[in-house]
Amino acid sequence: MRRRSFMTAAAGLAASGGLVAPALGQSTRAMTLRFVPQANVATLDPIWTTAIVTQMHGYHVYDTLYGMDGQLRPRPQMAERHEVSADGRIWRIRLREGLRFHDGEPVRAQDCTASLARWAKRDPFGQILAERVDEWRAPDDRTIEIRLKRPFALMLDALSKPDANVPFIMPERLARTDANTQVSEVVGSGPYRFRSNEFVAGSRLVYEKFDGYRPRSEAADGAAGGKIAHFPRIEWHILPDPATAAAALQAGEVDWLDQPLPDLIPTLQRNRNVTVDVLNPYGIMSIMRLNHLQAPFNDVKVRQAVALAVDQEEYMRATLGDDRSVWRVCRSLFPCGTPLGTEDLSPVNAPPRNLDRARAALQASGYKGEKVVIINPTDFPLIGPHGQVTADRLRRIGFNVELAETDWGTVVQRRVRTEPVEQGGWSIFHTYGSALAYLNPAVSSLVKGPGPTGWFGWYTSPRAQELVAAWLDAPDADKQLTIANELNKLAQDDVATVPLGQFTMRTAYRRNLTGFQKGSMPYPWGVRPA
Repeated sequence: MRRRSFMTAAAGLAASGGLVAPALGQSTRAMTLRFVPQANVATLDPIWTTAIVTQMHGYHVYDTLYGMDGQLRPRPQMAERHEVSADGRIWRIRLREGLRFHDGEPVRAQDCTASLARWAKRDPFGQILAERVDEWRAPDDRTIEIRLKRPFALMLDALSKPDANVPFIMPERLARTDANTQVSEVVGSGPYRFRSNEFVAGSRLVYEKFDGYRPRSEAADGAAGGKIAHFPRIEWHILPDPATAAAALQAGEVDWLDQPLPDLIPTLQRNRNVTVDVLNPYGIMSIMRLNHLQAPFNDVKVRQAVALAVDQEEYMRATLGDDRSVWRVCRSLFPCGTPLGTEDLSPVNAPPRNLDRARAALQASGYKGEKVVIINPTDFPLIGPHGQVTADRLRRIGFNVELAETDWGTVVQRRVRTEPVEQGGWSIFHTYGSALAYLNPAVSSLVKGPGPTGWFGWYTSPRAQELVAAWLDAPDADKQLTIANELNKLAQDDVATVPLGQFTMRTAYRRNLTGFQKGSMPYPWGVRPA
C-alpha cells in the first residue's frame, strides 16, 4: 500500500501533457537517445555528492585515468601507461596524447593531480589513499607523479573506482574548488558535452557528442575501453511518476527507462517493442543512515533500538513487492554473496528482531523523547516507501517522529547539514547503492568511522579506522576475511548503518536499441540503433 501511494493513475503522456521538450523533427529524433533517469538531478558535481544519478551524469561528461572493466579489473583509460618505483612509493602515470576538455583546452597532468586531490577529500577510498600520499605532482604536462609515504597496493583500484564517488577528471581551475563547495560549471573531457543552455532543473538535461573525444581502441567493457558515442544527442527527461514514465516508453516517446517500478515490469515485458534487462549484475543494497552527531542518535543504545525494529522483509516488499526472486534479506554490511558478506556477526542484526524487543531496548536506553526527523523523498519510489515504513515502526516503539517529505533533490541538499533538527538538520535518511560501492573496507562508506570528514551520518570510530588500515595491509585473503568480519561486527554493534536488504534492479529500453554495457550504472557509450 505504501509502495502504491507513490504511483498516480497516469494513462499516458496525453493525460500528463507530454514531455517537457521542444518539438523535434523525425530525423532529429532518430539521432537522439531519450533517457529517463531514476530521479531528479539535484547537483551536477559528482565529487561533492554520492547521489547515483549525479555519478551517471558524470560518466557522460567526464573521463577517468583508469576504468573498471566487467570483470572488476582496472584498465588504463586516460592513462597511456604507468610505472612504479622499486620501493613502491612513487607512481608515474603517463597521459594519452591529444586529450582535450570540452572548452578546447588540453588535458594536463596538473588538471589530473588537482582533480584527484579534491576527490580524495570527499571519497572514503580516496581519503585512505590521501593518508598515504606525500605529494601529488605534475613534472610535465603529461606526467602525473604520486609520491607516497608508504606503498599502496590498491592504487589502481582507487583510481578506477566505478561507483560513488568516481575519480572524474576536470580542469584544474574547477578542481581547485574547495571540496565542500559544489562546482557549478560542467566541463569534462568525456564522450559527451553538457549543454548548459538547455538545462532545465527538475525537467531536462541535454548532452551533445564531443567530436574532440579520442576513445581508446579496445572494445568497451564496463567503465573501461573505447567509449563510442553513437548518438549525437542524449536527452534526460525527469518523469517522477513511474506510470507516466512506463507509458512514455511503451508509446515510443522515450527510449530508455533506467529503473521501472517492479509493479510495471510485467506490463513492459508483454510489450513486443520493449526489452527488460539487468545491466547491473552485482546487485543493489538498501540502507538506513542515522545522524551520529546529534541527539538522540549520538547514543549507541538508542541507535541499537532502531536496528532492532527493522524487519527487512517489510522494507523490501514496500518497494519491490512480493517477488522474492528479485530481493533477499541481507544482514551484512558487505554485500551478501561476495567474499566478505558474512551475516549474523552482531546480536543487533541477528534474529529475532521485533518491535517488542526494540521497544524494551529503547526504554532501557534512556531516550528523552527528542524529535527524530526522517528526511524522505516523495519522487523516488525505491526510497520513499522506506521512510514511511521507518516512521511507522519507530512511532510504534516510542520515538517522537516527524516525517519530512520533499523531493529527492531537497533530501540530497539537506543531508549535508550537521545542525540539530531544530536548525534544519536531520536524524535519518534512506538510500541505496550498487553492491560494488560497499564491496570491501576500502570502498565502502558504510563501515568507516572518520567522523565529521566521513559520509553523511558521520559515524565516528577510531577502532573502525584501525581495522580498515589493517585490512589494507593484510598479507592474504584469510587474514582479510578475519579483519573484515571484525569490522563488519563492530559497525553493526555501533549501528554505523542499518542494512535494509539486497535486490536486483531491472532496466527497460526500446527493442530497436543495442550495445548496452554491463556495470554498476547505465553507461551511455556503446548504445546504438539495432
